[in-house]
Amino acid sequence: MKLKDKTVVVTGGARGIGKALCNAFALEGAQVVVADMLEHEATEAAAEIDGLAVACDVTRESDIQQLVNETERVYGPIDLFCSNAGICSGEPDHSASASNDTWQACWDIHVMAHVYAARTVLPSMIRRGEGYFVQMASAAGLLSQIGDAAYSASKHAAVGFAESLSITHGDDGIKVSVICPQYVATPMLGYDEGEDIDQYPGVISPEHVAKTVVDGIGTEQFLILPHPDVEQFIQFKTVNYDRWLGGMRKLRRNIVNQIGSTRLEDMHKLV
Repeated sequence: MKLKDKTVVVTGGARGIGKALCNAFALEGAQVVVADMLEHEATEAAAEIDGLAVACDVTRESDIQQLVNETERVYGPIDLFCSNAGICSGEPDHSASASNDTWQACWDIHVMAHVYAARTVLPSMIRRGEGYFVQMASAAGLLSQIGDAAYSASKHAAVGFAESLSITHGDDGIKVSVICPQYVATPMLGYDEGEDIDQYPGVISPEHVAKTVVDGIGTEQFLILPHPDVEQFIQFKTVNYDRWLGGMRKLRRNIVNQIGSTRLEDMHKLV
């Protein structure tokens, strides 16, 4: 899809990857709606690109519906809906030790937010015979995230839902891309905007992710991998699942031996 003159919605668009996506889409000539529960930051981000800011909590289906209604009122039909919002909480002890609230929040933000968006926008896209969903998942949804079972499980579900959309509605003219990065220098990992990351070779900038996404949308590619190595890791996993699990256990042991925990803000600097 060419983004020029398209109407694009980005949830979680006020900062981090979401803001970088909004900027990149605007540079391509799209009309961009910056949706975020951080209303002040969304307004500022939208002002920078002459876009529209809409306050939105993606865990509430009514907010998604209101977002779509406001977008259509101002710009007309939505051409591309980018569900980007995400969280990462970690786990205090064993893999099931995170609270029910944490598990539910991961499910609501990483899975149901995509469902709410599709449920609201998909019917009109099908009627028009065209439309595009871009869904933020994670390499954890293809592999795993050490130290955060709730994040990993919900991101796997996000990838599965994106696959279902593509399989079921590809013949209706609906395009789907799922973004699966590894570590990105965002507030989720404790980074400030524009912070130097050269010392961490496994960490990429939100702007790098955004460029990869624009390129992937241009070729209508389903799986968008901002970290190219992830493709090899997937192949290694599928060739010998038990060997891959053994390798992940070894990686976890090494991390714990070096820093004493699997706290994401520290662990990612070692990988």
